[in-house]
Amino acid sequence: MAVRIICIKKDEGITGNPYLAIDYFEWVNERINVNGITDRTQIYDWIKEGNGEAYITDEKGNKVYLIPAICPQGNKYVKTVEDESLDDSLLLLPQCDD
Repeated sequence: MAVRIICIKKDEGITGNPYLAIDYFEWVNERINVNGITDRTQIYDWIKEGNGEAYITDEKGNKVYLIPAICPQGNKYVKTVEDESLDDSLLLLPQCDD
């Protein structure tokens, strides 16, 4: 199953790794028209261990898939780029409504 991430909820008080500031993701499964909300570690586990796929679409409509990562402190997160020196369009998604 693949889901498209449509927005993120960030904790603005967290500094350092911007990916760890993401509390949860809101997504839609466009194939079956179902929406949901998943927290950062659950989506990591789903992609890494459950063979799930999550992606965002760029301004041209291209799919950019999320990849699992772990920071040096052991915290799980997801991102869309291998090299964190590149811009990650995941971090540019709009904030989810509360």
